[in-house]
Amino acid sequence: MPENKILYHFSKEMCYTMKVIDAAALDYKTLNEALRQPEHSYVIQNCCGQRFIGAGMSDRDITIQGISGNALGAYLNNANITVNANAQDAVGDTMNAGKILIHGSIGDAAGYAMRGGKIYVRDHAGYRAGIHMKAYKDKIPVMIIGGCAGSFLGEYQAGGILVVLGLNASGRPIVGNFPCTGMHGGKLFLRGDFRNLKFPAQVTAAIATCEDLQEIMEDLKEYCEDFYYDLETILSSPFTLVTPDSKNPYKQMYVAN
Repeated sequence: MPENKILYHFSKEMCYTMKVIDAAALDYKTLNEALRQPEHSYVIQNCCGQRFIGAGMSDRDITIQGISGNALGAYLNNANITVNANAQDAVGDTMNAGKILIHGSIGDAAGYAMRGGKIYVRDHAGYRAGIHMKAYKDKIPVMIIGGCAGSFLGEYQAGGILVVLGLNASGRPIVGNFPCTGMHGGKLFLRGDFRNLKFPAQVTAAIATCEDLQEIMEDLKEYCEDFYYDLETILSSPFTLVTPDSKNPYKQMYVAN
């Protein structure tokens, strides 16, 4: 097991321990084993691309200093993860509940098949953010990307909510090519009027109404609190809402029985 430090935090309500782990010389298996000890809160220092951090975990608060590797928070089940840097591919893969907060950018395929919980990204996302995103029973996953998203955003989206704000875009398009390919559920909100983007035929893009925006208002407030943005500034631009026209966009590809 790696050497680590234990810090004690006190408040009027409780006293809890926070274990500090130096990940500089640890492989991903050793690091994840260290996270499965009895403590509730962990700080990982000198993280450098270790994979599967927090995978499948519940009842944990994990703060990461450094760049996390692929599949951060995969199958997350009601834990909270904060990364004070960038994160690599497949953040929140198939996550069930909890929250992942990225103070930077993320790689490709973030939120793959996520069916609950929240992923908030301060900056940009790579290709295929929200691919196969879905809702499960009463769970509605939410991903908010503060900057821009790459191509194939919301590919095969079946549920949940994707939001792209386009902040600090520096001239980049808010979304890359082929957004919403195969989308058959859920909603996509783009900050700005993007009704003229090239969307596939099976989706509709319209300016979001005040009633539409109420669905994401609490998440936007939380996002602004997490990243110190001004909510009024965020809401000063219109939003484009993209929704599917059909729950079965591939019906024409199959032979009727």
